Amino acid sequence: MDLKKWVRDIPDFPKKGIIFKDITPLLNNAKAFRSTIKQMADALNKVDFDVIAGVESRGFIFAAALAYKCKKRFVPIRKKNKLPHEVHSMEYDLEYGKDILEIHKDALTKKDKVVVVDDVLATGGTIHAIEKLLQLTNAQTKAIVFLMELDFLKGRSKLSCKKIVSLIHY
Repeated sequence: MDLKKWVRDIPDFPKKGIIFKDITPLLNNAKAFRSTIKQMADALNKVDFDVIAGVESRGFIFAAALAYKCKKRFVPIRKKNKLPHEVHSMEYDLEYGKDILEIHKDALTKKDKVVVVDDVLATGGTIHAIEKLLQLTNAQTKAIVFLMELDFLKGRSKLSCKKIVSLIHY
């Protein structure tokens, strides 16, 4: 299924000059959503992994469903002060400032082989920070999966993971 037809453009959101890629039509269509999860699972067919890490917030949608489909554990990666136990933290740059991502210290071990799932790869700043965050856990990042990638922003060039999958390219 061509997933691109289920993503709509919203001009000037969240600010003038930006064309936002809205995935809510895809989420609102059961067939398109199932196809998305199946395509993600198929892309991981030959990847040896045991954990799926989902990135707050829209990454959770795909990561949890994919973990269920693949019969794997799910680990959330959240923004600062959202996790209740001891955490590893990683600061990263945003367009206008900084933010912090966190993961529970006991969520992963050096034996874990992780697939990271998020909705979009844009500049690569968030996922690059997640790669560094996962290094603190000593887990191995085996693949990173995105619903879509904004190729013109060259975010892929910031990532060290060898297996990067994006279902839709713009």
